Amino acid sequence: MELAEIITPLFLSLIVGGTFVGIVFGAIPGMTATMAVAVCLPLTYSLGLENGLALLLGLYVGGISGGLVPAILLGIPGTPSSITTTFDGYPMTRQGEGEKALRIGIVASLVGGLVSLAILYLFAPALAEFAIRFSYVEKFLIILFALTVMGALSNNMLIGIFSGFLGIFISLIGTYDISDGGNGEIRLIPPGLEYWLESGFSLLPVLIGLFGLAAILDEAEAGVPKGQSAENIKTGRRSTFSFAVFRGQIVNLLRSAGIGTFVGILPGVGGSAASILSYSNARTFSRNPERFGKGEPAGIMASEAGNNGLTGGALVPLLSLGIPGDSTTALLIGAFTLQGIQVGPLFIGNNPVTWEAMIVAMLIANLAMFAMMYFAIRYLARIVTVPKHILFPVILMMCVIGAYTINYGIMFDVWTLLIFGLFGWLAVKLRLEIAPFIIGFILGPSAEIYFVKSLESFGSLSIFFTKSWIAVVMWILIAASIAGSIALSRRHVPPDA
Repeated sequence: MELAEIITPLFLSLIVGGTFVGIVFGAIPGMTATMAVAVCLPLTYSLGLENGLALLLGLYVGGISGGLVPAILLGIPGTPSSITTTFDGYPMTRQGEGEKALRIGIVASLVGGLVSLAILYLFAPALAEFAIRFSYVEKFLIILFALTVMGALSNNMLIGIFSGFLGIFISLIGTYDISDGGNGEIRLIPPGLEYWLESGFSLLPVLIGLFGLAAILDEAEAGVPKGQSAENIKTGRRSTFSFAVFRGQIVNLLRSAGIGTFVGILPGVGGSAASILSYSNARTFSRNPERFGKGEPAGIMASEAGNNGLTGGALVPLLSLGIPGDSTTALLIGAFTLQGIQVGPLFIGNNPVTWEAMIVAMLIANLAMFAMMYFAIRYLARIVTVPKHILFPVILMMCVIGAYTINYGIMFDVWTLLIFGLFGWLAVKLRLEIAPFIIGFILGPSAEIYFVKSLESFGSLSIFFTKSWIAVVMWILIAASIAGSIALSRRHVPPDA
C-alpha cells in the first residue's frame, strides 16, 4: 500500500478530531494526554493500524498542547508538563494579557512540535539501523539501561528502580512458555486464579486502569470543586499579540525544543522534566532573569517549546528500539499490539509506509493544533468551565466498555481494569513511580527472553560484559546513570539532615 492510499478523508478527520479531543482533555485540569490516549485506545482496534495511530497521535499532540490553557488563564497546569507555563502565563493574565500569553504559548508549542518531529524523522531510522546489529545480549542491556535511567531520574532512585522491577515481576505472571526458553508451566499465580491468569494480565486493561480509572479515583477523592464560570475566565481580549515578541528568542525556542526532544528520548522521564529544564535554561541564559516569574514571555516560550519537544523525542526510542520514551508512548504500544505489530529495530524497515504515515500524522496534528488553538482560542478557553462531574461518568463508562471488548468480551479484563486502577491510585499515595512501573511491565517479557536466550547461546554470565564493545559502553552508561543520580541526591540533602 502506498502512502497516498493511506491519507484518506478518514485519516485526516481522525487526526483533526483526535487533536481537538486531546486539547479538551489537556485543557481540563486533572485530565491528561495519557488519559485521553488510554480511554480512546480500544477504539483503534476497528480502525486499522495507520488510522488508529492517526487518532492516537492527534490525541497526544493535542493533549500536551491543551495544558497551557488553564495554566495561563487559571494558574492551574492542565497537564504536569505545563507546570512552568503557569510561572509567567498566569501573571500575564492578571495583567490583562491572557490572550497574548495564550498565543505566545501556542506558537512556541508549534515550534517545539515541529523541531522534535524533524529530529524524529532524521534520527530514528539511523538508530534503528544501528540497533539491528544488536544480539540478545545488547538488547537485554538496553532494557537494563532504560530501567536504570528511569530510576535515576525518578524523585527517588531506589523507589524508581523498585517500581520498574515490580512492573517486570507482575509481567512475568502466567505460563512460562517453552518458546521463550521456559518449562511450559504456570508461575507466580495465587491458588484459585490459574484459569484467569494462565496468560498473565492483558496489557490494555492494565494501561486503561492505570491511566484512566486511577485518575478518576484521584479526582473523586478530591471531591467536586466549584466550577469555573465563563464570567471568571479573563482572556484579556484587549491585549495585542504580535510575532515581534519572538524577536531575539529564536535561540531560546530552538534550545528549549532540543532539550524537550532529548528528555523525550530518555525512557520514562516525562514532560514536566522537559519544561522545567527548558525554563531553567531560558532563565539562566536570559539577559533579564529577574523578569521570570512576573509575566516574562520568554518563560512561556521555553516551557511550551520544551514540553511539545517531548512528543517527537519520546517516539525515537519507541520506534527504533521498542522502548517507550514516556507513559503516553507506552500506550501506543497497545495500539501496535492490537494490530499484531511489534515495534523495535526492524519496525521502520519492515513498515516504511506506516512509518511515513506516522510522520505525516504528527505534522498534520501539530498544524491542526496551531490552527484550532490560535484562531479559536477565545472559544477553546471556555473548555476549562466544563464540569468534571459530567465528563468523568462518561469516561468511566468508556474505560469499562473498552476493557471488556478489547479481547472479545472477557469479564476478567474488567476486573483487571479495576485492580490496576486501584493500584495506580494507591501507588501515588505510596510514592511509587507509575512510569517506571508500566515500562517495566511492558519490557519485562522481552528482558526475560533476551536474558535466557543469551545464556542459552553463550552459557555464561560473563558474556554480558565481554560480548562486544557495545556491551561495555552500555555498562558504562548504566554505571554513569546510577552515579549521576547518587551525586544529584546528595546535592539536594538539606544541610541539617
